[in-house]
Formats: sequence, structure tokens, C-alpha cells
Amino acid sequence: MRLAGLLAAGALTTLSPFVAFAAPRVVSLDQCADQYVLALSPRDAIAGLSKRSHNPDSYLRAAAAGLPERRATSESILAADPLVVVRYWGGDARLTADLERRGVVVISLEDATDFAGVRRNIRRVAAALAQRAAGERLVARMDRTLAGDAGAWHGAPALYLTSGGFTAGPDTLIDAMLSAPGLRNLARRAGFHEVPLETLVLHPPSAIVRGFFDVFSIAVQQWGYGRQPVVSRLMRGRTIVSLPANILGCPAWFAADGVSRIASVAPR
Repeated sequence: MRLAGLLAAGALTTLSPFVAFAAPRVVSLDQCADQYVLALSPRDAIAGLSKRSHNPDSYLRAAAAGLPERRATSESILAADPLVVVRYWGGDARLTADLERRGVVVISLEDATDFAGVRRNIRRVAAALAQRAAGERLVARMDRTLAGDAGAWHGAPALYLTSGGFTAGPDTLIDAMLSAPGLRNLARRAGFHEVPLETLVLHPPSAIVRGFFDVFSIAVQQWGYGRQPVVSRLMRGRTIVSLPANILGCPAWFAADGVSRIASVAPR
């Protein structure tokens, strides 16, 4: 009945812009889902966020202040009595099945590899939360940012490099973030893969976009790929921008903020 009611409300909202429905109670199961819920749900409808909602790499952590946190267990979630649960990686198939069996609508975010995928994520969550107008505003904001920064680098080559020595090729949101401001991604193998140290030293890129260098653990600071003296020397003078984890950790609209950071340092 709860699922049927939500679907009926969504259908009515689509048919008539003059019909309004109260936002359903919602719980998010992981840090990425938190961002979507915080951005799209009215605050008084948020019945719970994940235990990582206040972490430094949470994009909307300031907005999470004062809201309840829930563990990704059936007992904790059902105690909050949500109608909708949003997840990206949080929970497992057994938890999802249990929640759906009890009438909870579970929205699983897509692992978006481009901005079209981000738009789909926004619209799916917005529809489930009866907040389609808010979703379209978020999409429009992202699209304005992308349009304003398009082509700033005019095809200059660059390599994305994480603190762990990985890069990202085609079929990744990182590739879309490099392409949007006009960089040509030097990583041509699809997906995420390691950059051998020898390759980096023998064939150094002229421009590097760093990622996740703001969330080193003590061990990584001392021993990580990104702290190798030869890599540090190579990156000095070649790094054009360092993107923080709170922009990179989730396939969401704020990936466009990363595009803006890249575009802002393009030669004028």
C-alpha cells in the first residue's frame, strides 16, 4: 500500500503541477546518498542520515548538523519509519530486499559515468521525494556551471592522478570532468587503473589534475605513491589543480564544481 501510494502521488504530480504532496519521510544509507537527501528533501522529512554525514569529505556536512544518524540495518532504519530509503553503496541486497518487503521504497543511485547519469540520479531521487521542481533547479544549476566553463582549456592534454597512484580513463565521471572544461584526458584505457611509476617518470604529462590529496591518512602521507620524492618533484610545476575528496567522492551535481575549479586555472 505504501509503495502504491507513492507511485500514485508521483503520477498525479506529473499530470498536474497544481497538486502538491507532502514529502515522504526519508533515510539515506551512505555518504553519497546523504548529499542527495540533504539537497532535495525538506529538512523535517529527513528521518536519518548515514554515520558519515558529518565527515570532512561530505560535501553538505554543514547541512547535516542536528539531523539524526542511522546505521544501515533493518532495525535502525525501520525504527525511523521512512517511506523512502536512498542508497549508493550503503547496505546490501539482503537489507534492500527486507526493506522493500516491508513496503519501503528503495532508490539506488546510478554509478554515473557522465553528467547525463548525474541528471538521472537527481531526477529519480527528486521524483521519489515529491520534489521534482527542486530536482530541476539542481539540474539547471549544474548545467549552467558546465555551460559557463565549457572548452576553457581548448584541448590541452592532462592526466588525473590520485594520491594512491590511480588515474581514470573513458567511461568515468572523472573523464567527463576533464573533458567538460576542454582538457584532453591522457588516460585512454577505460575505467580506473594504476599509473606505473616508471611510466610517469619516463613520460611525464605537462599538466596534472590531482585528486584525493586532501584526505591522506598518516600511513599514506609517509608511504603513499603521491608522496614518493620523485613523484612530488614531477608534480611540482605540473599540477594545475587539486580536487578535494568532497567533490570526487560521489557521482553528483557538485562534480560541476570540480569542472569550475579546473576551468578557473585555464590560461587566459
